[in-house]
Amino acid sequence: MHQMSLKEKEELMTIPEIPDFEALLKKQGYSLAGTHSAVKTCLWLGRSMKGEGDCYKSRFYGITSHCCLQMTPTLRCNQRCLFCWRPTEAEVSFPKDWDSPVEIVGSSINAQRKLISGFGGSAPRERWEEANQPKHVAISLSGEPTLYPYLPELVKEYEKQGFTTFVVSNGTVPDMMERIEPSQLYMSLDAPDRETYEKVCKPKSAELWDNINRSLEILGKKNNRKAIRITLVKGMNMIDPAGYARLIEIADPDYVEVKAYMHLGFSRSRLPREAMPSHEEVVSFAKELADHLGYSIADEVEVSRIALLSKDGKVSYLD
Repeated sequence: MHQMSLKEKEELMTIPEIPDFEALLKKQGYSLAGTHSAVKTCLWLGRSMKGEGDCYKSRFYGITSHCCLQMTPTLRCNQRCLFCWRPTEAEVSFPKDWDSPVEIVGSSINAQRKLISGFGGSAPRERWEEANQPKHVAISLSGEPTLYPYLPELVKEYEKQGFTTFVVSNGTVPDMMERIEPSQLYMSLDAPDRETYEKVCKPKSAELWDNINRSLEILGKKNNRKAIRITLVKGMNMIDPAGYARLIEIADPDYVEVKAYMHLGFSRSRLPREAMPSHEEVVSFAKELADHLGYSIADEVEVSRIALLSKDGKVSYLD
């Protein structure tokens, strides 16, 4: 039997007690959809509904924030990233039976409508009605979406109903990365090397770094819009821009998002507030990375501490 080291015991002592996971999700504003999916509205949806601004995805890709459905088809993840605001300490099992894509799309839309029902009296009627007919879906929330075995069919079902589709993956399931063709495919790349990856992302399997490298190769052969996302944690993975560039070149993405870790949620028990880089530090790192890649900074949003790189220094909205 494995005996915990002193370091492991100390780490365990810093983890807050996780109550009933389903109750916790509801308390955090999630709405469960079907038997294993979930929907959650973000801060920017509410602001957009009231005409008070949109998130950086609106500036970068033309996404209307109050018409965006943020969901996940599974709450399970195969990494325990230190910077994740979610309760990664809570183990989530796979369901006995998977819901169909048709069931998930229908239940997620209904869940979104329930979540925004309270805005009916505080937002302009026109915007509230628009929000009840979402047209963008971000398949990224809590859990790794590529663990859902019918993800390609789920993407197609959303698109069949008129959605633009964004899938955000950690790249650890390359076979699924090869099969999906969303409007834009994101892949997180949060380390320039294996050692940093294992320290920051706490993978549940030693082979996941190799899987990530394979996914980068798969992305390099895809023709749909691709983006690499880096979450910078000061003092941990905010290193070696040349190393990141070597990996990113394999994927040949249209965009690279360089974003600060935000000291929120359960990550506060794992990382100090000082691990959150300033916007100026993010932009400085992004410029170094851009120089190595031959990309240019296309835009930046200070409130979100994010910079966008593209090959031609421009943004391009989705149709």
